[in-house]
Amino acid sequence: MTKDKEPTTIKKYANRRLYNTGTSTYVTLEDLANMVKAGEDFVVFDAKSGDEITRSVLTQIIFEQENKGQNLLPITFLRQLIRFYGDSMQNLVPTYLDFTIDSLTRDQDKLRGQMANAFGPSAFSAIEDTVRRNTEMFEQAMRMFLPFSGGRPEPTTTPERPVGKPADAKPGSADGDFDALKRQLDEMQKKIEKLAEKG
Repeated sequence: MTKDKEPTTIKKYANRRLYNTGTSTYVTLEDLANMVKAGEDFVVFDAKSGDEITRSVLTQIIFEQENKGQNLLPITFLRQLIRFYGDSMQNLVPTYLDFTIDSLTRDQDKLRGQMANAFGPSAFSAIEDTVRRNTEMFEQAMRMFLPFSGGRPEPTTTPERPVGKPADAKPGSADGDFDALKRQLDEMQKKIEKLAEKG
């Protein structure tokens, strides 16, 4: 059984220069962005301390892309993300985002095809269906691991009001936080529908 290819090591020096040890050349954040797009895995280490700083460098790449006007992250999403820091939901958010982006990645070819063939309301409804399906699958998965689920049947949501929320759920409880997250998704779906109508 062959071993997977080791990720390329990138070293970051005090002068902020990045050195690709695989090609023995200095690289830029743009070069690293292209490596990510090409599917080339890498890890970044601080050349002085030896600490791994991959996360902060990837965040810098996103910051650079957003500054170029290639905006992928809605303002409401960024605000909500900031609110989750230090919140009781903080540990759940990375898992949820990983799950959602992984599902989107798996479905991207199908979505590309639908958008190419019928760009308009039907294409946006395909995205909406994917978001809804991913949310339902994530809820089912979380019920198997979270003690507060209580084995309740899977709740369904409508754009107007989440259904299945217990009457005694407190705003600060895990159920209340999860419902708030679902409401955010519903708001995103409404925005997608409005964009579809404009198109």
